[in-house]
Amino acid sequence: MKKILQLTAVLILALFVSINAQSRKELKAYYGSQYNVEIQTLGVGNDGTKLFKVWGYGKKVDEAVIEAKRNAISAAVFKGIPAGGGASPTPALTTEVDAETKHKEFFDEFFQDGGKYLQYVNLSNDATPSGEDKIEMKKGYKVGVAVSINHVGLRKYLEEKGVIRKLDSGF
Repeated sequence: MKKILQLTAVLILALFVSINAQSRKELKAYYGSQYNVEIQTLGVGNDGTKLFKVWGYGKKVDEAVIEAKRNAISAAVFKGIPAGGGASPTPALTTEVDAETKHKEFFDEFFQDGGKYLQYVNLSNDATPSGEDKIEMKKGYKVGVAVSINHVGLRKYLEEKGVIRKLDSGF
């Protein structure tokens, strides 16, 4: 009888720990990822903006659109934007190899749900994507979103926060 009670207590404890771990929602690392962001340059934007299509994944279409916007800013900051649509390639804003670890707290706050990264997404097609821009997959959706980001404003903000060096700071 005592062994049954002990086994029951262990199972209840394991169940509680499992449920508690699943209920915590942690921020995905949208930066410093070893994976490339799917991105296609659409054209040259006006006044320091970059126009491109970026893809995001999510269980729901809305979640995939939000991830696509994060991916757009993340690509500009960490990966750079490829050439295409009459635009030349744009290098990543960060030049430090380990910028994402040195400034982890900053980027965690910057990329959180509703974070400051949204201030630099000037234009996006927020209507529910359809056709080739909305692909249903086994565990959700893959969504392509055309975005315009304020590249110059993003650079200035990161310089002010000390995350990247100013262009005129030299070597």
